[in-house]
Amino acid sequence: MAPVSNTIPPTTLPTVICQTRDTISDAAVIWLHGLGADGHDFEPVVPELGLGDLAIRFIFPHAPAMPVTVNGGYIMPAWYDIRSTNIEAEPDSAGIAHSAAQIQLLVERELMRGIAPHRVILAGFSQGAVMALYCGMRQSPTIGGIIALSGYLALPIPQRNHHTMPIFAGHGIEDTLVPIKLGDSAQQQLTAAGYSVDWHSWPMGHAVCPEEIAMVGNWIRGRLT
Repeated sequence: MAPVSNTIPPTTLPTVICQTRDTISDAAVIWLHGLGADGHDFEPVVPELGLGDLAIRFIFPHAPAMPVTVNGGYIMPAWYDIRSTNIEAEPDSAGIAHSAAQIQLLVERELMRGIAPHRVILAGFSQGAVMALYCGMRQSPTIGGIIALSGYLALPIPQRNHHTMPIFAGHGIEDTLVPIKLGDSAQQQLTAAGYSVDWHSWPMGHAVCPEEIAMVGNWIRGRLT
């Protein structure tokens, strides 16, 4: 009899799909939402990006529901547990790795559909930005880029030669949930590791603003054209 494994295999996440054109897509953006939200959260952003002339498939996965310690164990959509109001403390490395395996299945599905790796972009907001950074820097072959909005580095940067992969990072100066010092620290660490980081901040809280979304759209266009 084969040994029984205690490792739960990754499952394919349910997703919301939006396409910029009614043609076969030749690029994909996998966009990960924040804590307590779902895949519909950033769906309205697609037309605001100004990319209607490109054939891009946007994939917005729903995070699994799990108890979140910092919220009293309340069950909500989350990519990993947050154990303290000091979000840097006690990172849930096992939870991050498990969600990363599920997100990886989405990346691989796009590659199987014929999308070239350099035309796949991982994006995310808050917890989703943490996952986009974690997954994006561990891709082989290298993908087209990472968009990290209001995020931070939960775990160390891996020792991989992905330094040609561009990263867009944006943050609210008045963010009290993920303080801007965490976003700034992330971009400094990434820059020191050799990554090219396009870093911006805006006078807002834990949110996105029209100026940021417009800049993200232009950044995506620059990667895909």
